[in-house]
Amino acid sequence: MVRTWLCAAALAVVAPPVLAQDAEAQKLREEVRQLQERVQALEKPRATGENAFNPAISLILQGTAARSSQDPATYQITGFAPSGGEVAPAPRSFSLGESELMVAANIDPYFRGQLTAALTPENEVEVEEAFFQTLALGNGFTLKGGRFLSGIGYQNEIHQHAWDFQDAPLAYKAFLGGRFNDDGVQLRWLAPTDLFLEFGAEVGRGRAFPAAEQSRNGAGAWSLFGHVGGDIGASTAWRAGLSYLYAKPENRAFEDVDSMGNPVMQSFSGTSKLWIADFILKWAPNGNATVTNFKLQGEYFRRDESGMLGYDDSAQSAPQFGSAFSGDYASRQSGWYLQAVYQFMPRWRAGVRFDQLDSGTVSNGIVAGGAGPGAADFPLLGTAHDPSRTSAMVDWSPSEFSRIRLQVADDDSHAGVTDRQVLVQYIYSLGAHGAHKF
Repeated sequence: MVRTWLCAAALAVVAPPVLAQDAEAQKLREEVRQLQERVQALEKPRATGENAFNPAISLILQGTAARSSQDPATYQITGFAPSGGEVAPAPRSFSLGESELMVAANIDPYFRGQLTAALTPENEVEVEEAFFQTLALGNGFTLKGGRFLSGIGYQNEIHQHAWDFQDAPLAYKAFLGGRFNDDGVQLRWLAPTDLFLEFGAEVGRGRAFPAAEQSRNGAGAWSLFGHVGGDIGASTAWRAGLSYLYAKPENRAFEDVDSMGNPVMQSFSGTSKLWIADFILKWAPNGNATVTNFKLQGEYFRRDESGMLGYDDSAQSAPQFGSAFSGDYASRQSGWYLQAVYQFMPRWRAGVRFDQLDSGTVSNGIVAGGAGPGAADFPLLGTAHDPSRTSAMVDWSPSEFSRIRLQVADDDSHAGVTDRQVLVQYIYSLGAHGAHKF
């Protein structure tokens, strides 16, 4: 009897905690089940509606106040065929720069999309980028399609507002018209290694210099690139790359003047092969770049072109020759730049850049034939000149959303004259904006 009573008392003491534990476990199991249902619902493709579409939207405002000793409207890089791109220095006096509107969002678990529209000072809207990109190919592969900035080189993929100087290096102006973007597809592969290794290939229509807009089936340009990088201790990181761009322009036209000062329209058809080697090194004490940091960046370009050169196809702007001329054309030209930027205290940076081009060797069958135009009738292609430029800048960033820059330059792009340039630039970022590349 006593034993029975003691057992009942023990059960009365132990049972409540056991029951409480069972109830708590049941509650946890229910919470886990509900969480799993939420995860599964998020993983399923959802219909896109007005309430579901919540993209990241950003707007970049830019402008300059510039002074130059030479008229930007007459800017040229002597010894190199004009690209037709926006490569001239900033306009004199006050000028509204190119504003940039970007909209980006994940489309579903498999794709994301991005649109970058450039709003020009001439009240025009240009599509800079409009592409889709895969999110779930796996094994380090990513596919991109649409219009996008090519992955060749280093600076080409960086949007203009994120450059360390207001304008592009001379090599980008001479060989890519400022930068190269195309309509096509890109495939990248990121290797699963501790050392950063990525490789990429692109196939495009060839809508931009060094190709030429044309109506044809197939690809007008393709490119290959590879990059390798890593860390040196806790404070230094680096990346190096090699790229190749092949283009097949047809009737790539550009304006020139003959020996009498008459306007002449010339054209080139053939092949254009461009190699780019790039390198960048970044330093920040223990990886903390908020107080001070340093960046060294450089790229080397080499281009070979061969094909047919057409002189004054209409035979109207140079009547002294009576008819149009064409002949074999080949050139091998190169260029490079090196720049260094140092943040010497929070919010303040200073930088210098040196650009150099080599007009190289040019073989002009029209001139060699001796029956028509001579070297003086090709002032852009026939003048041996090695353009160079030296630039310096200092900028102040009150926050991560604003920057004010002072930049000066001595530009010897045009043979026989030096253009001395001074400008003040502002850059303001509104809205959500993705991180910039390394």
